[in-house]
Amino acid sequence: MASVTIWHNPKCGTSRNTLALLQERGHAVTIVEYLKAPPDAATLARVAAAVGGAKALLRTRGTDAEARGLPDADDATIQAAMLADPILINRPVVIGPKGIVLARPPEKALETL
Repeated sequence: MASVTIWHNPKCGTSRNTLALLQERGHAVTIVEYLKAPPDAATLARVAAAVGGAKALLRTRGTDAEARGLPDADDATIQAAMLADPILINRPVVIGPKGIVLARPPEKALETL
């Protein structure tokens, strides 16, 4: 079975469901609680590029992203905000042998395997 990494927030139902789906299918999953261990700038930039840019990775629901004008900002500004405040990173991100996806819905994670 494939080895995958999930950027996980245990408080998020979609993140929990994605993790369960991967584990039920027998995959070795490395769990990164990105709120406790945020990615570095290079990793964040690589993941953002893979999912369609920083705007695609930006979490607006339950955050102050809109009040900060982030949905209209450039990628560098959004990524800097994410590095300073990782709650702005949408989840779950799944990194597998065939790629990187924002697993919304959870079944999207299977595209990385």
